[in-house]
Amino acid sequence: MTPDRSRSLWQATCRENLDAAALHDDVSADLVVVGGGYTGCSAALRAAELGADVRLLEAETFGAGGSGRNVGLVNAGLWLPPKKINSVLGEANGARLSTLLAAAPAAVFELIKTHQIDCEPVQTGTLHCAHARSGLKDLRKRHQQLTAIGAPVTLLSRGDAIARVGSDAVYGALFDPRAGTIQPLAYAIGLARAAASQGARLHASSPVVGLTRETDGWRVSTPGGTVRARHLIMATNAYPLPITGYTAPATIPVSYFQAATAPLPADLAGRILPQAEGCWDTGLIMSSWRRDRAGRLIIGGMGDLSHPARSVHTNWLRRKLAVMFPALADHPFEAEWVGKIAMTTEHIPKIIDLGQGFACFGYSGRGIGPGTVFGRRMAEALMHGDRSLLPIPVSDDHRLSFAGVRGAYYETGATLVHLLAGRVGQTPTPTDQ
Repeated sequence: MTPDRSRSLWQATCRENLDAAALHDDVSADLVVVGGGYTGCSAALRAAELGADVRLLEAETFGAGGSGRNVGLVNAGLWLPPKKINSVLGEANGARLSTLLAAAPAAVFELIKTHQIDCEPVQTGTLHCAHARSGLKDLRKRHQQLTAIGAPVTLLSRGDAIARVGSDAVYGALFDPRAGTIQPLAYAIGLARAAASQGARLHASSPVVGLTRETDGWRVSTPGGTVRARHLIMATNAYPLPITGYTAPATIPVSYFQAATAPLPADLAGRILPQAEGCWDTGLIMSSWRRDRAGRLIIGGMGDLSHPARSVHTNWLRRKLAVMFPALADHPFEAEWVGKIAMTTEHIPKIIDLGQGFACFGYSGRGIGPGTVFGRRMAEALMHGDRSLLPIPVSDDHRLSFAGVRGAYYETGATLVHLLAGRVGQTPTPTDQ
């Protein structure tokens, strides 16, 4: 079966829907939000709950960017371990951020429950798997640091990890029971629907083309109209468009591709991820795997599919599947897609002070929980006029030299690793993260 490359699995299986007309008028609001992903929709929802008049502008459809293309792992915390976060933000700010994001999965699943978002929520935890024996060093360090701040994580032996994953290609795992999986596009659209139900006015197909700072706020222009608002949140992350009067903060662009198999037969479904945890590994060129509600296995890795080397990535994915789960070596793929991750140099999100507004970006592959928390917190800080509510201190400026070159570095590394795997006939075991 040739995988469908015209749309992702998440587009094909999304059960959430929201019709929102483009902006065709000149209007005013308390808050204008640009970007209809997790951050923007969470901000619009929270501001509307607080009684604000909100307008949300999305260039395409809700979740069209990274929010609708990712793996769907609802993790606690960031990719970095706590001590590294503290070394960047300082002890007090780092500890506060880790505490807030430790509760992020609970916040996500509570929103899903409250607003009845049909996004396949499964809160049975996640497994950070050692891709080789050398990967155990990283997991032990993370386990030590996480338990020191009260995280209920468990370090699994190789035997236990093999039983939980259903593969002998793992060498141990760090289990986090707070985490889980969702249908990521459906969650984004569900948040948008929830915001609309609370009174926020949402506009799809409304790309922002101009941004002007005025005495009493902002004027935001689209092809069909304008919004004048006292407050502004820019939440475009890895998918910014050119806007006159505004330069999007630079990030390191990293591509991540995935493919979904046909649903697994019952006998295999009982052996592969029998408890439905989502997984990712300790490889330098990371890969991930999980199941969806229909029993498909979704497997992916770093790499872009929009250049001539795409076959290197897709061929590696087939070999990776065979190494991880030999019984699936010939199991067909149904869909194949790619998304973009916005990384910062520190792998920590940033909030830029725009003056009566914020720009937030750089989740570095952890968009669901942090995006939800950051969006809500920015809305609260603006509506209450209290910046202490923000999850991290604001930055007055953000500079990132050679962002495109750094992105090319990651893509070249992923291509070389996947090519090497093809030459040696197996998945390599690169240096630990």
